[in-house]
Amino acid sequence: MGVFDSLFGGKGEKEKTAKKVVPWIPLTSLDQLSEIGQKSSSKTQLIFKHSNTCGISRMVMNLFGGNYRFTNDQIDLYYLDIHAYREVSNEIGHHFQVVHQSPQLLVIRNGTVVAHASHGAITEVDLERYL
Repeated sequence: MGVFDSLFGGKGEKEKTAKKVVPWIPLTSLDQLSEIGQKSSSKTQLIFKHSNTCGISRMVMNLFGGNYRFTNDQIDLYYLDIHAYREVSNEIGHHFQVVHQSPQLLVIRNGTVVAHASHGAITEVDLERYL
């Protein structure tokens, strides 16, 4: 292994680290908000509100995704593009009684938001606490 391989990771290193796929569920309709509330009685539901025009939002989403380690049996993880689905984004505030921010993570249990965070604080939310 050469000097640059040890500094930047050689082929062997790339082969060892398989890209993690985050199980995003697209949030695209108002009807899904009621479903999320109902499903939250038996399983934690997350909504990640993302602005695809914001560098901070993209950075936080990548950090969050890189650290996400839960299975589909533990948590449902919804992804909302706030620009493409503005009506859904607006309704989340009314439906779950939270002030809109972006990026923003909402943790929903028993039909209510039990935790929410925005910007860099998203990566500090202890999701295991809400399983």
